[in-house]
Amino acid sequence: MQHEAAQQGLEPEDAVQRVEAPPWLRRQDTSAIVTKAFFGINVAVFLGMLFAGVSILDNPAGQDLVHWGANFGPLTLGGEWWRLLTCAFLHGGLLHIASNMLGLWVLGDLAESLYGHWTFAVIYLLTAIGGSLGSVIWNPKVLSVGASGAIFGIAGALVASFYLGEFSMPRAAIIGTLSRMVVFLGYSLVSGAMMSRVDNAAHVGGLVTGLILGALIAKAAPDQDNVARRLGVIVLGIALIGGGTAWWLHSRDYMRHMQRGAGALREGKTDEAIMEFKAVLRQRPDYPAGHDALGRAYWLKKDFGNAATEFKRAIELNPKNEGYYYYLGFVYLEGKNLPQARDVFQRLLTLNSQSADAHYGLASVAMTEEKYQDAIREYQTAARLDPDLQGVYYRQGQAHAKLGQWDDAIASFKTEREKAGDDYDTEIALADAYDGKGLKQEAADARKKAAELTGH
Repeated sequence: MQHEAAQQGLEPEDAVQRVEAPPWLRRQDTSAIVTKAFFGINVAVFLGMLFAGVSILDNPAGQDLVHWGANFGPLTLGGEWWRLLTCAFLHGGLLHIASNMLGLWVLGDLAESLYGHWTFAVIYLLTAIGGSLGSVIWNPKVLSVGASGAIFGIAGALVASFYLGEFSMPRAAIIGTLSRMVVFLGYSLVSGAMMSRVDNAAHVGGLVTGLILGALIAKAAPDQDNVARRLGVIVLGIALIGGGTAWWLHSRDYMRHMQRGAGALREGKTDEAIMEFKAVLRQRPDYPAGHDALGRAYWLKKDFGNAATEFKRAIELNPKNEGYYYYLGFVYLEGKNLPQARDVFQRLLTLNSQSADAHYGLASVAMTEEKYQDAIREYQTAARLDPDLQGVYYRQGQAHAKLGQWDDAIASFKTEREKAGDDYDTEIALADAYDGKGLKQEAADARKKAAELTGH
């Protein structure tokens, strides 16, 4: 059969027709310079960390990885967005970088030859960021490093392109390559899910990003010579991925305010913390942890009325949370509203009859009412239920001291010291108990120790 040009008389009948390869196989060259560049950057960073003294041959310290740009939710979501990319060039050990670089070398060469240099570079970087986003979205408190998100992204792009694109290679070869990639991805994801140190969320994030980009390129801009069309598709991919991520982050923006509020509380900036927690509740008015956090901030400010309102709302939203009852009870106690404090602690006992916190709260109410024997009984119950409950022996010792039960007071203060370690207040209380017992030398020794604890 003559080819079309011969039939039209444009070429001799025996002329050899040049067969045009589909756009996918019109390779610029086979040097894979971008693959080699990314390979070199990863290795250079690894060696740089090694020469800087980071123990990266096996299990480097988390603070070192953070210093070099690891992906860590509180920092990344707190404004250090560059970590989404820098983390993809860090690795947590020799085996880690070796396996990732092997994947990059094998898949990168194929992908770069199909997509062209600059398109492959964009796919690599975008899927690296997509993997980092997957990690920080799914596991915001997990430290994440490695190029595996980008490796999975390359594989995802190739799978989509092989499935949707046009290739001149035999169909059997396409199916074989596609099948091997699907098996590789499936095995990697399943094995990653079974290993605690593998960040599978980054793998999935990179894979999904790659699938989207590969599909868009295959269907809308397979010809790498059509730069404008290819660029438009890349921009569309960025818009889809970026828009979806921005929407998700906005829906989770309340967590950023929660983190800022918690940080403000740690720094003693109560008013700033209150503003942040109010911002949380404007976005999620039925978020019990937000009401709890705002209640604690009001409590620290001695605004007992607003604190009680927030804790009561938290209980309405999550009536099974024992901590909310505990805090509400002590807010009432500090606000001198003893009947309501007692009622809340009784409700906590109804919720959990073995609650040491509830008995501790009831003992605190009894102490305020100067019902010291009742307080001792409740403290003893609390200590029996939770022998390590903070401060229970110290408070029990105070109740014994109020009744002049010096031996019991001394025993309680000593137990507190054994449980919690040396403490100024415990030593002073012990000294007073020794004085009450008439043990002057022991009292003097306890006061001397208290002075040593304060550095005076």
